[in-house]
Amino acid sequence: MTANLLVATLSLCLLQSGIAEGLSLSFGNITLFNVNFKSPSFLGRSVAVDSNLRIENDVDPNIQEDSHLNTYSLIKKYGYPAENHTVETDDGYILTLHRIARPGATPVLLVHGLLDSSATWVMMGPNKGLGYLLYDQGYDVWMANVRGNTYSRKHVKYSTHHAKFWDFTFHEMGKHDIPSTIDYILNATEVSQLHYIGHSQGTVVFWIMASERPEYMDKIVLMQALAPVAYLKHCRSPVVNFLAEWHLSLVLKMIGVHEFLPKNEFISMLNRIICDETTITKEICSNVIFLTTGFDKLQLNETMLPVIVGHSPAGASTKQMQHFGQLNRSGAFRQYDYGWLRNHWRYGTIEPPNYQLENVRAKVALYYGQNDWLAPPEDVEMLHRELPNVVEKYLVEDKEFNHLDFIWGIDARELLWDRMLENMRNHENSII
Repeated sequence: MTANLLVATLSLCLLQSGIAEGLSLSFGNITLFNVNFKSPSFLGRSVAVDSNLRIENDVDPNIQEDSHLNTYSLIKKYGYPAENHTVETDDGYILTLHRIARPGATPVLLVHGLLDSSATWVMMGPNKGLGYLLYDQGYDVWMANVRGNTYSRKHVKYSTHHAKFWDFTFHEMGKHDIPSTIDYILNATEVSQLHYIGHSQGTVVFWIMASERPEYMDKIVLMQALAPVAYLKHCRSPVVNFLAEWHLSLVLKMIGVHEFLPKNEFISMLNRIICDETTITKEICSNVIFLTTGFDKLQLNETMLPVIVGHSPAGASTKQMQHFGQLNRSGAFRQYDYGWLRNHWRYGTIEPPNYQLENVRAKVALYYGQNDWLAPPEDVEMLHRELPNVVEKYLVEDKEFNHLDFIWGIDARELLWDRMLENMRNHENSII
């Protein structure tokens, strides 16, 4: 998520921690953290602070290892049948598709959110990862990776050093990546339909697929939307609103920075400095994440922070980020705005066209949280009114449930996932 942008900047504060007696940061009227401490001799040692928080230097070796393993290796490490698959889209992007294979079972496609990857469904471990749970419940689990992320950085013609490679937003993901991935899975499994589960941007690309290629609705048993995003009119995240208001992604694009928060050694190093389990800054790291998505201390397993930052950010295009900023400013769910002149040349209209949500004919279940700053209830309700075939709209009972709790929450199974499994079983009689 965009929290990684703040995480990187915080490292500059930490370089001064040896001479400072306190460390604090406020964002608008929100105090992100306020930690008082006497200069620690070394951040990797046990440190006591005024909040009575104590962080030890004993790190579970599994956590250290898991922060460096890729999705395939994570699945294999924990004894599940892992497979790598390659999908080529009709516009030349080469995507990696991960599978927890159960041949002959009903396939389910999991699609990650912004700056994320297939690892998000398994990195919390066998007892806390939705990918593992679905496999244990008898499903054939497939996990997508959209263009530009850690696992999908190839093209038949362009390399990531070409600006043309990064000339996409989530529009192209919905129009090309997801349809190509669905076709690949259905051909490999020889069935006619699959389950679809998307988180955040993983729901955006589904609505776009339905709008632009409505024939794919016949290939879906049930679409389950976790923290569904389309409208960003009421987004409460100060980080996202700041990025949108100050046009940061546009500035980056203008100066030739086409990839946003790539997965590389420099970013990984900064993440480890801030979010390493052995440092005093673990609490700061979790609060930076909360500033983007909504505060929910009880549902985040802070022990797993090194694993989380080991797999994210997974990369995106600056144009993709710019498109999200446009949705936030306009309050509409529509295609990329190139400016009135290029819009007229490209779309035939001065304004970019709205996506046709009435084309989402597949059965849809919407799951949302009261404390989700990126997909607040007001915006989910706007989406709900536009969708023609919503079979369930469920507000998670935990009032503090935030945007990331849908995939990483400690109690996600009891609060949500068991309900999802029941819905899946109830709708499976439509598979031929």
